[in-house]
Amino acid sequence: MDIVTLVESIGERPSAAVLGLLTGLIFGVAAQRSRFCLRAATVEFARGAMGDKVAVWLLTFSTALVWVQGAQLAGLMRTEEARMMAVPGSWSGAVIGGLVFGAGMVMARGCSGRLLVLASTGNLRSLVSGLVFAVVAQMSLGGVLSPLRDRLAALWTTTGGRNLDLGTALHLPDWGGLALGLACAAAALAIARRNRIGAARLVFASGVGFSVAVGWVLTFTLASVSFEPMQVESVTFTGPSAHTLMFLLDRARMLEFDIGLVPGVVIGALAASLLTGEFRFQGFEGEGPMRRALTGAALMGFGGMLAGGCAIGAGVTGTSILAGTAWLALFCMWIGAMAADLLIDQRRAQVA
Repeated sequence: MDIVTLVESIGERPSAAVLGLLTGLIFGVAAQRSRFCLRAATVEFARGAMGDKVAVWLLTFSTALVWVQGAQLAGLMRTEEARMMAVPGSWSGAVIGGLVFGAGMVMARGCSGRLLVLASTGNLRSLVSGLVFAVVAQMSLGGVLSPLRDRLAALWTTTGGRNLDLGTALHLPDWGGLALGLACAAAALAIARRNRIGAARLVFASGVGFSVAVGWVLTFTLASVSFEPMQVESVTFTGPSAHTLMFLLDRARMLEFDIGLVPGVVIGALAASLLTGEFRFQGFEGEGPMRRALTGAALMGFGGMLAGGCAIGAGVTGTSILAGTAWLALFCMWIGAMAADLLIDQRRAQVA
């Protein structure tokens, strides 16, 4: 069934939710099997290692860039129509939000996407942390924290009423983004070979990046055939977590891509963990770890909303379309995470 037939059968907004569900399924399975996590990669890098976690993250990042830029060259999507590119970006939000999110994911022991995947495999710590993340994200979007977020985001914004397209700003050729992605993929494969990472894990890591491209292409196609305005978007978890929570609490909320994405990830990760025998319940090990995890989740909720995306939304999805603020947010997430690891985890290990 193609998208036009799907729209004619169930309508535009339910179709968006179905496409979100499909995208989420791919992401959930691939992320669970590859153990993709920005937090793990940054901690590994901060401690002077270029191991399997860095390789998996870099391969996901690069394959998303390759698939999305390849889709652009093939005419399957136009990145300038993406929601992230069509509105002004916030440089100050990328810096402050990225630093806060990075520190938060170290404290929570996982980025927002990783928490959702782990919660789907029976990790109750991640389930509780994910709920706190979603609540704070909603508070930052339209609740008591939204005025603070708005003030910080307004300190320094992009000009021209749109986000900055790095390809245009740097005068890259049309194939420049694809070439960059291929170079990063080569580096990722070199690191993976040195660490003797199995082919299956590499395939699943690439699958996480592929899911990002699937989301972009599907929503672009849907927007092209819909009568009402539809957002061109892809995988992210700050806004969708908040929107899904509100959808479950408010019957007046409408279906959209976000509402299908989160359940899709849950179903995909749950199925993968059950089929591989990795599903098992886990809880907090004490008051200290719980306090730290919930604080980190709250920081991620506010930081991700301020930065314009989480470790996936800005760090993979946004960078794949060469959105300027997404690249800056990703850089600041790395800095925030490495600083938190140095000041909290490494110092605690030295004391112990």
